[in-house]
Amino acid sequence: MTGPQADGYGRGAAILSVGIGVTGLITYAYFSLASHTLSESDYGGITLLWSAVFITVSVLYRPVEQLLSRTIADRAAHGYKGRDHLRVAGIIQLTLGAAFAVAALLLRGPIEDDLFGGSQTLYWVLIVTVLAYAVSYFARGCLAGSRRFGLYGGLVLMEASSRVLFALAVAVGIASGQSVVALGMVAAPIVSLAVVPFALGRVAPAARTAEVEATARAGDETFMGEPAGEPEFTLSHGTGFAVAVLLIMLAEQTFLNAGPLLVKATEGDEGAALAGFTFNVLLIARAPLQLFQAVQTSILPHLTRLGVRGETDPFRRTVNVTLIAIAGFAAAVALVMLAAGPAVMDLVFGGDFEYDRFGLVLISLGMGLYLSAATLNQALLARGQAGQACAAWLAAAGGFVVFLIVPEFDDRV
Repeated sequence: MTGPQADGYGRGAAILSVGIGVTGLITYAYFSLASHTLSESDYGGITLLWSAVFITVSVLYRPVEQLLSRTIADRAAHGYKGRDHLRVAGIIQLTLGAAFAVAALLLRGPIEDDLFGGSQTLYWVLIVTVLAYAVSYFARGCLAGSRRFGLYGGLVLMEASSRVLFALAVAVGIASGQSVVALGMVAAPIVSLAVVPFALGRVAPAARTAEVEATARAGDETFMGEPAGEPEFTLSHGTGFAVAVLLIMLAEQTFLNAGPLLVKATEGDEGAALAGFTFNVLLIARAPLQLFQAVQTSILPHLTRLGVRGETDPFRRTVNVTLIAIAGFAAAVALVMLAAGPAVMDLVFGGDFEYDRFGLVLISLGMGLYLSAATLNQALLARGQAGQACAAWLAAAGGFVVFLIVPEFDDRV
C-alpha cells in the first residue's frame, strides 16, 4: 500500500472513529436515560421499537449504501463518468421504501397489537422513522464512496445527538412517558437530513488518463478475471448486488436482534421486560459495532480502489491488520467483562435483573467473531463476490435460528 493510499484509509477510519465513537456513547446515554426513567415494560417497548427500526433499515437500506460506496469508489478509480449508478440506486431505494410502507400498513394489526402491545405511537414512529432513513442511508453511501468521511461522521453524530435530547427531556422532567422517548427516533434521521445536500453534490471521477486505464485493466484482470471496460450500470446489475447484500444484512440482523424478539414472542406477560434485559446484554456487541462502522465504512471503498489497481498485497495486508486489531479489541472487552461486567451493567442500566459474568464474556468474544466476519464480508464485496458472501451469511444465520428455537432451553435469555 502506497503512503498516500494508506494515509487516506487511515485518516478516513480515524475521522469516522471519532464521530461514530462519540455516537456510540451518546446512544448508550439514550438507553441508559430511558432505562432509568421508564418502567421495565415501557423500556422494553423502546428496545423493541429500536430493534424493529434498525432491523428494517439495515436490511432494506444498507444494501444501497454498500452499492453506492463500492460503485462510486470503483468508477472513480476507473475514471468513469456519468450518474447512471445514482439513478439506479435511487430507484432501488424508493422501491424498497414503498414496499415497506405498503407492508407495514397491511400488517398494522399484528405490528401494533402483537409487537407494540397496542401502542399507536410506537407503530407510527416505526413507519416514519424507517421512511426517513431511506434518504439518510442513500446519503451515507454517497459520502463513503467519495471518501467524505467528515460529513459521514457528522451525519451519524447529528442523529444520535438529536435522539438523546428526547430521553434527556424525560429524565429532567421537561416531558414524560414512553412516547416522548420514542419520538427521538423519528427526530434523528430527519435532523441529519441537513447533511444530505452535501452528500448528493457532484461526485467527480478522476480523469480517465492512459495510466488510469492501464492500471484499471490490470486490476480487473487480477481480481475479476476479465478486461477493463466502461460497462453500462444497469438496473439489473445494481439490483443483483443489492439483493445479495440485502440477504446478508438480514442474516446480520438475525444475529443481533433475533434474541430480543424471540424472548418477547415466547415469554408471555414478562416478554417486553425480558426483551429489554436481553437487549441490554447485546449492547455489549452493538456498541463496538457502532465504532466498527468507521472501519466498515472506510474499508469497502478503500479495498475497491486497491482491487481496481490490482494491488493484491496491500489488499491482503489491509484485511489482515484489521482482523488482528479486532482480535485485540475483543480480548480487551472480554477482560473488562470478566473483571467488572455485572457491576458495569447494573450501574448503566439498573433494574432487577442479574447479569451473568461469563455470559457477558461470551458475548464479548462473539462480538469479535462477528466483526471479523463483517471485515471478510467487505473484502468479498470489494472484489464483486456478493453471491459467495451471501451464501455464507445465510447458512450461518439459519444455523443460529435453529439453535435458538429447536432445543428446549429452560432459560432462553
